[in-house]
Amino acid sequence: MNFKMDNRQTRRMLEKMGMNLEELPNVEEVIIKTKERDLIIKEPQVSQIKSKAMNMFQIIGNDTEEIEKEIPSYKEEDILLVSQQANVSPEEAQKALEETNGDLAQAILKLK
Repeated sequence: MNFKMDNRQTRRMLEKMGMNLEELPNVEEVIIKTKERDLIIKEPQVSQIKSKAMNMFQIIGNDTEEIEKEIPSYKEEDILLVSQQANVSPEEAQKALEETNGDLAQAILKLK
């Protein structure tokens, strides 16, 4: 079964469901950021579908680039040292280390 709808038919169908389809003009790139990588879509076609409850975006593009991020890891003893010296939880100590690029003294000072 070949089911194909043109843009006008799609708009009418969405309007009947209480939604509005709008193309966003002049979009140069879309960047989707995750903890592990960034996905960059250059010169995409972007449509926004608006409804009463939410906004949805449709992104279509051929030219994509992935950039892997370095995930810093800190030694357990560094986290423990900052945690004990600043009297905070290990989670807070790790966050401070991330914010200070692993500088132990700055992390402790930041938390005090």
